[in-house]
Amino acid sequence: MSRTTPPKVVKAFATEPVEIPEGDDSLDEVVEEFTDGAEPITLKLTDDACGVRLDKVLSGLVPQYSRSRIQQWIEGGHVTVDGNPARTKMTVLGDELVVITPQAAPEDNAFQPEPMDLRIIHEDKAIMVIDKPAGLVVHPAAGNWSGTLLNGLLHHCPALAGVPRAGIVHRLDKDTSGLMVVAKTLAAQTDLVRQLQARTVKRQYLALVWGMPQLSGTVDAPMARHPRDRIKMAVSESITAKPAVTHYRRAAVGALDGRAVSLMRCQLETGRTHQIRVHMQSLGFALVGDALYGKSHLMTFFPRQALQAWKLGLIHPTTGKQVEWEVGLPADFTELLERAGIDVKVLTALED
Repeated sequence: MSRTTPPKVVKAFATEPVEIPEGDDSLDEVVEEFTDGAEPITLKLTDDACGVRLDKVLSGLVPQYSRSRIQQWIEGGHVTVDGNPARTKMTVLGDELVVITPQAAPEDNAFQPEPMDLRIIHEDKAIMVIDKPAGLVVHPAAGNWSGTLLNGLLHHCPALAGVPRAGIVHRLDKDTSGLMVVAKTLAAQTDLVRQLQARTVKRQYLALVWGMPQLSGTVDAPMARHPRDRIKMAVSESITAKPAVTHYRRAAVGALDGRAVSLMRCQLETGRTHQIRVHMQSLGFALVGDALYGKSHLMTFFPRQALQAWKLGLIHPTTGKQVEWEVGLPADFTELLERAGIDVKVLTALED
């Protein structure tokens, strides 16, 4: 008959010696062993816990897990008290037997390979150039812990697990489409980051905006987090603002439902979050489809911001040669221009 190992029991708020399995000589080691979440954590409460909320008691006992994580486990039915599901905000009396069944948080598996159809424009031993579709998140973050470009890159090239951020050196917003460069080695990543810092990477975008800006110009306006809406960025004179420079040129004009629109060619010197969207909006010309910086009553014309990373130029990290890529507009952007009466052939006439 096989022998079953009894559950480990830790007494909470106990002044007496804690009961631990033979061979363990400290509570710290017991707690550390629980951090992998591979087995339930069994805790025997004492009278010292009487009148204290369960989540507070548990967060003090297993500090390797945040209180909010423990609350989620209680709400999800992964914590029992004397064999019964724990209740949110319940207060304990002491002497209860609590069992926690740790659950992996979404972010715990964020850097996992996932099969994905990547649009690879160029690939060699040092870099990849990707044509990112609209709707694809670049890097795992709150609300998007899987299904990101990073997950797809790790599946396509497992060696990227050894490169910080899987070789990602710059990002595009979720609903912005177009070209991105990814480093396949640490040396290439270091080189590309230095090029970005030196502003020698050429990034050109196409944007459809409401209205008719002047033919060409430059927005040199530092940016920082919006003072009231933390989701937004804004032109700012704050000491925390960072330099942001966008050059623009009007390429064509058209109309949507009788409202003037302009196809703009924008070139970045810097790469701040939402830079083109914020800079164009600061001039009074929000991007068509931009739900964050545009006007809500104009959102029906396009389901995302009309912004495409069109051209990308850089010095190849290993050959030292200047290289450049260009990608055509996606189908939804092309159809939008057609609706606005703008011939996509205008792109072939644009000069550097």
